[in-house]
Amino acid sequence: MDVEPFGPGSMLWETAGEYRNLLVAGSALVLQTMHPAVGAAVAEHSTYRDDPWGRLTRTLTSVQKWVYDGAGGLEEGHRLRELHRPISGVDGQGRSYHALNGEAWAWVHLSLFERFVALNRWFGTPYTAEQERLLYEESRQLGRILRVPDREVPPDLPAFWRYFDDMVADRLEPHQTALDVLGVLRGTPTLPGLPRPLRRLWAPVGAGAGEFNYFVAVGTLPPAVREKLGLRWTARDERRLRHLGRAVAALMPRLPERLRYLPIAYHARRAARKTARGLRGPRRSLRSA
Repeated sequence: MDVEPFGPGSMLWETAGEYRNLLVAGSALVLQTMHPAVGAAVAEHSTYRDDPWGRLTRTLTSVQKWVYDGAGGLEEGHRLRELHRPISGVDGQGRSYHALNGEAWAWVHLSLFERFVALNRWFGTPYTAEQERLLYEESRQLGRILRVPDREVPPDLPAFWRYFDDMVADRLEPHQTALDVLGVLRGTPTLPGLPRPLRRLWAPVGAGAGEFNYFVAVGTLPPAVREKLGLRWTARDERRLRHLGRAVAALMPRLPERLRYLPIAYHARRAARKTARGLRGPRRSLRSA
């Protein structure tokens, strides 16, 4: 497949590997599983209940490979397609589903673009119209890496927002899987590998982390989605989330790169800078000139 891999200078190179993305990871899965085919496939075949930490780690690793692994990102896109190929069945309402159904596969991908926009709106500097357009073009490029059918991808940004609103209004549903995802977020299971003496101490930590995860997930969802899921959200909640967002937006740019980016992204960015310096060659000092 003739698809250009991502590299330095692209918008996804700057944002896809940030730890900030954890703030919208839960809401992304909620949005995705509100599609009936995705919700059914995840309910029957995903490990999000039994191994939520493992699933999160695998998802973050895959996303980083798409953007930061060069030609390896194309291989990861192919691997994901093959991994999902056998996933099919019939849901509780008698509806057939397949993980590679074009509409469902596209929704999983395209909803991530909306989450990137939401991330910067809530926890950073909102994109300008031009930045949002460029990011959407990169999202279309990413869709080709993930083998999303071209017919399912809106051709430009205005068409995408019409598509997104139509999907929320007409195709998404308050699927039990989406509600279960919110429940898992609120529960925040014990970290794997935590020593037995510390597991007792996890209960209050997990409860606090769970309420935080649930609060952020619900608050960053579009209002129409919250309404469809029957989720309560108050003006006071909105103010609290905006205060949190301003704090994150102020803190993140001040952190060293190692603390801002997930490991795969950090090492890829560091290696890219080293390669760029090597291509420019050594600088001659003024004294030896």
